Amino acid sequence: MRVAVGSRTFSRHPQLRSELLALYPDTIFNDQGLSLKGDELVEFLSNRDAAIIALEPMTEKVFSALPELKVIGKFGVGFDKLDLAAMTRCGVRLGWTGGVNKRSVTELAVTMMISLLRNVDISGREIREGQWKLRPGRELSFQTVGIIGCGHIGKDLAIILRALGCKVLVNDIIDFADFYKEHGLIPVSLDELLEQADVVTLHVPLNQDTRYMICAESLARMKETAILINTARGGLVDEVALKERLKSGKLFAAAFDVFEIEPPQDMELLNLHNFMVTTHMGGSAAEAILAMGRAAIKGIAENRLPEIGVFPL
Repeated sequence: MRVAVGSRTFSRHPQLRSELLALYPDTIFNDQGLSLKGDELVEFLSNRDAAIIALEPMTEKVFSALPELKVIGKFGVGFDKLDLAAMTRCGVRLGWTGGVNKRSVTELAVTMMISLLRNVDISGREIREGQWKLRPGRELSFQTVGIIGCGHIGKDLAIILRALGCKVLVNDIIDFADFYKEHGLIPVSLDELLEQADVVTLHVPLNQDTRYMICAESLARMKETAILINTARGGLVDEVALKERLKSGKLFAAAFDVFEIEPPQDMELLNLHNFMVTTHMGGSAAEAILAMGRAAIKGIAENRLPEIGVFPL
């Protein structure tokens, strides 16, 4: 089996490299740390039977140019960069495990909530600018948190928030009634969630149904004292509409780990004092990287053709 690792994070990880090479000695790595896409990605993956991919865009054009590629082991859980229909047409199988980085993302989301509610981020900025202001905040435990998307991460986050004492509203296209009842969660419509929640946090995949699901109209439904968290995918939120809402004070604050274009280019948005940002690191705690890498290695041997609505889900 000839393997190519496109993921830069995997390629830099000594333990994952060692474990992969022990199973597949004929492996090449992205040692130059390139952001591979298009023709460069095709050249790197050519004459390889399997690939470990993270955020590299695997389009129909790429698959069509790689007739020998039979398997993709997915490093990470998001699959919006994979043309799943093209994979199926080309007979390329997918090794994917959901939820392997859920606690890493959950912890970052909670960190962002507390930071914004307690004014940690804005206070730090003000101190560095020579200002010393006392900024009383709000305790997360007393807030109503709305979780949009109750998959692996949404469920994990809900359990943590309930342990902290939060009232938790949930919205998902699937009714996880038993889980909701077991953990005291309140299923509501999307509009109800936006209108009632003090904290809104996104945990859905990016697809044609979720792109810009948080638009100007959605933001207008939120409380002026509310905060918005996005540790899921860029493109879920209309960033221009968000900027105007934050600038006008009609939304208290927001924190994003992901952007529609990365790295983000809108410096006016990035420099707002009520906007907290990180570098798409939600699933990148050391423990999560190891788990994702091992899942990708496993995926080379254990895989199946993508099937809409069935796998990956």
